Amino acid sequence: MNGAEAVLRTLAGSGIEVCFTNPGTTELHLVRALDTVPEVRPVLGLFEGVVTGAADGYARMAGKPAATLLHLGPGLGHGMANLHNTRRANSPVVNIVGDHPSRHKVQDPPLESDIAAVAGTLRGPVRRPENPAGAGPDAASAYAEALESPGQIATLIMPADVSWSDGGLVGEPIPARPVPTVDPAVIARICTVLRGGDRSVLVVGGPAGREAGLRAAGRIAASTGVKVLLETYTPRLEHGAGVPSFDRLASYPEQVAAQLDGVEQVIVAGTKVPVSFFAYPGQPSCLVPPGANTQVLAEVGQDAVAALTALADLLDPASQPELPAPARPPLPTGALTAANWADVVGALLPERAIVIDETISSRSALAAATVGAPRHDVLTQCGGAMGEGMPLAIGAAIAAPDRPVVTLESDGCAIYTLSALWTQARENLDITNVILNNRSYAILREEWQHLVGADVDPESNSLFDLTGPTIDYVKLAEGFGVPASRATTAEELAEQFSRALREPGPHLIEAIFPPVA
Repeated sequence: MNGAEAVLRTLAGSGIEVCFTNPGTTELHLVRALDTVPEVRPVLGLFEGVVTGAADGYARMAGKPAATLLHLGPGLGHGMANLHNTRRANSPVVNIVGDHPSRHKVQDPPLESDIAAVAGTLRGPVRRPENPAGAGPDAASAYAEALESPGQIATLIMPADVSWSDGGLVGEPIPARPVPTVDPAVIARICTVLRGGDRSVLVVGGPAGREAGLRAAGRIAASTGVKVLLETYTPRLEHGAGVPSFDRLASYPEQVAAQLDGVEQVIVAGTKVPVSFFAYPGQPSCLVPPGANTQVLAEVGQDAVAALTALADLLDPASQPELPAPARPPLPTGALTAANWADVVGALLPERAIVIDETISSRSALAAATVGAPRHDVLTQCGGAMGEGMPLAIGAAIAAPDRPVVTLESDGCAIYTLSALWTQARENLDITNVILNNRSYAILREEWQHLVGADVDPESNSLFDLTGPTIDYVKLAEGFGVPASRATTAEELAEQFSRALREPGPHLIEAIFPPVA
């Protein structure tokens, strides 16, 4: 058994079922090993950013890692934007990167680079077995390390000679460590704070975005009157009728200041203290109001759901959360706008859908339009690196093949990883992609007002304009093998969305509307 096969057999024995890959020459023995280990499904992406984003989506829905397989340092570089998003989502991934043998590295060949240094920026463990006997045990360690709470990217650098040489040994699976719990004294202290009568806000995120955490937060709100806010970008949010719904922490400092106006206690569970996404002149970076106290109920990586549940029980064991009733918005009519597309989605969203939300400047209407829709999951891009929406959909669809996936994607983000459509078609995944096309970088026009000011019209800046030439997403999708259509009215979007949901396999709808005013 060579080192490559030892790695794949170890990962299969540990729990890896999927390997998302865009391999090259240094990884060919690992590709051969995928042929000999049928327990691991290989999924090809045309670009490493698709590969890494798909691994993120898979991890969020499967609750365990997939593997990636990338080609040397440049392949890792191509995948870094969505590995950044993966890290920010705290998704577990075993990130395999091929490398030259040591004897070849010293010759400084054209594709030589410092892979370990680049992988180290992901803040997860980096391993490089030096012989086939160590490859399997290192793979077992990488899998266990990926699952370390709250989840991390464990990188395994595989030299080509370690992959092709005999003497590989299958590593024994390493049990994952339990999620650290919160000290009961901390929960009791927060209970005292909430009973003290101060005006308080509870900000929840991470695993607390699932139903159990939301219900516990809703019970705390019911018994104390505390205002509950979701972190701005939640890796996996359960939403819809019967699930407690809360506003998200806003994007801009002045908006957060309004949400937290007069607050004396900011309590966080499963997420970090509110921080501005960007720095703005004259605005703070930490968004906790001056004079307010910060209370940490559960650090990121601790069992926030158990802590919230224990706090709810301590405050009032009989409390019940407020639950949204089933409700659908009426189907809109007329030309598409930055708001009414969301009502089409809310009116037609199927049961148990997985919604990928990378709508950026158009997202504000979606939560309200779907709050009474059938229960669904929402995955958002968590790190701010654009272009993860359609790759996330690939991973989610492979992790949950019995559930429909709906990708809501801004045109500015879509073009980064449009080749994800090819993988969707190749794997025949049940994904409905809706490109919200305002033919501009509308989010940068918004940011212009906050960072530059109102003395210059952002509409006049050609760097925010995505016309001339206009991108034709219908033709591009068809070129990747995905049936596509275009909608300019709410009626057209409703008809095309309904049809795409009924038909198996991937589809793309280009929904065209004016930029946000």
